[in-house]
Amino acid sequence: MSENYDDDIGDLVDRMSELTDADAAQRAEALRKGLADYDLDDEDISLLESHIGDTDEVIELPALPVLAIVGRPNVGKSALVNRILGRREAVVEDVPGVTRDRVTYKAEWADRKFTIVDTGGWEPDARGINASVAAQAEIAVELADAVLFVVDAMVGATATDERVVTMLRASKKPVIVVANKVDDQRQEPEAASLWSLGLGEPWPVSALHGRGVADMLDKVLTVLPEISAVAKTEIGGPRRVAIIGRPNVGKSSLLNKTAGEERVVVNELAGTTRDPIDEQIELGGKAWRFVDTAGIRRRQHMAQGADFYASLRTAAALEKAEVAVVVIDVTEPISEQDIRIIDMALESGRSLVLAFNKWDLLDDDRRRYLEREIEQDLAHVAWAPRVNISARTGRHLEKLVPALELALESWDTRIQTGKLNAFLAELAAAHPHPVRGGRQPRVLFGTQASTRPPTFVLFTTGFLDPQYRRFITRRLREVWGFEGSPINISMRVRERRGPKK
Repeated sequence: MSENYDDDIGDLVDRMSELTDADAAQRAEALRKGLADYDLDDEDISLLESHIGDTDEVIELPALPVLAIVGRPNVGKSALVNRILGRREAVVEDVPGVTRDRVTYKAEWADRKFTIVDTGGWEPDARGINASVAAQAEIAVELADAVLFVVDAMVGATATDERVVTMLRASKKPVIVVANKVDDQRQEPEAASLWSLGLGEPWPVSALHGRGVADMLDKVLTVLPEISAVAKTEIGGPRRVAIIGRPNVGKSSLLNKTAGEERVVVNELAGTTRDPIDEQIELGGKAWRFVDTAGIRRRQHMAQGADFYASLRTAAALEKAEVAVVVIDVTEPISEQDIRIIDMALESGRSLVLAFNKWDLLDDDRRRYLEREIEQDLAHVAWAPRVNISARTGRHLEKLVPALELALESWDTRIQTGKLNAFLAELAAAHPHPVRGGRQPRVLFGTQASTRPPTFVLFTTGFLDPQYRRFITRRLREVWGFEGSPINISMRVRERRGPKK
C-alpha cells in the first residue's frame, strides 16, 4: 500500500478546526456506544472511562542544605557517597581520579533531606585536566553549607591534605574530618593522629563496610542548616533536560555556556564526563534542570569500569528527563553511534531536540554532505526541532529555548476524544485500510490513553498494517503538529459479541 496519498491535507486541517467541541463529543459518544457490541475486558472499560489529570502545577520547595565531600584522589569519597545514599550511584573504581566533576545527589538521614556534592580529588599543584578538577572541588566548597573532608587514615595526613586544610580554612565553612578505611577497632588510633590537622575531632569510618557512618551523619546534621544559605531555590516544576550524545561532541561545553560558568570539566580528551550532573539553569527567562551525561560508548556491553556504570546512568538520566537534546558534531559524518543514541531517546519516550554543534566550523563542502546525511539517516526523526549552534562561542544558543518549549508542548498535547474520532473517520473514508485475507480491518474507536509521550489506543476489528499505522501517525503530525514528540499508537483488536443464546 502506498503512503503517497494525494488528498489536500489542508482540507483535513480546516475540517478539524471547524468541528465544534460539542459536535465532536456527540460523534465520539455515538461511536463509544457502538463498542457495546464488542467483547471488552475490564482494562478496556477502565481506559475508556479514564481522564488525564493536570500535570502542569509548579511547586516551590525550600533549598536543601548542601554537603560537599572533598579530599585528595582515591581516599574513598565516592564510596562514602554510596554508603550515605544506600545505593551504588557514584562511580567507584580503584583508580585515582575516576570522579572528575561536581556531582550532586539527594540524600536523607534521620528524616532530614540534604544534597551531597561529590568532587574530584583535590591536587594543589595540578596541571591540565587535574587543575580543572581541583578548581571544581574549590567551587563545590564555595557553594556548600558544610564540608566532609575525607582522609585515608591508613596513610595519614599527607602534604596534599595539609594544602586542602588551608583551602578549607579560607572557606570559613563548617568542616568535619572523616578518617576513612578504619575497618575495625584496632585501627582507630590511626584516626586519632588526624587531630594534627587542626580541624577538630576526626570521625573514624569505613565507607566500605559502613562502620561509624551513622555516628558521622548524626554529627553532620548538627552543622547543616535546615534551609541552605547558598543553594539556589529548588523548584518542583523546572522541565528536565538530558544532554546526550557520543563522546566529545560538546555536551559539557553546551552546559557550561547555558549555565554561564565552568560547571563541567571540558577537555579535548574524549570521555571526560563520567557522571550525570544536575544543574538548575535560568535560560530564556525560565528555570530548567539540565543533566549533562557521560558520552555513550560504541559497544556498551564491552565497556568496563567507570565507563560501564556511566553509560548505565546515561540511560537513567534519560528516564528522569522530559526532553533529550541530542548533540551532534557537524564537522564529522553522522555515525551509527549518533543514530543509536537518537533511537535510545526515542525508546525512552522522551521529547527530542537535535542540536547540531560546532556550526561555526562548517565549510560549504561539509554542509552539502551533512544535508544529505540528515535526509538519509535522520528521516525517522524529521519531526524533531533542529538547532544549529556553537556551544563553544554561544552562537544561536537562544534558539535552544523555543525548540525545547515546542518539543515539550507537543509532548504534553492531548487531543479531545471527539476530535480524534472525527479525524480517524475522515481518514478511513478517504483511505480505508486494504483488505487482508478477505477482511478489511476497521477502527471502531480511538482514545488518547496518555500524554508524555502522546499515546493513542485504537479499538479495531483486525490488525492494522504497520504502514497504515505510520500513515495515521503522519496525519496526526500534519494536523496537530507534535513537533519534537514521539507518538505511540497501539491496537486492541476486539471481536463482535456472538448472538445471545
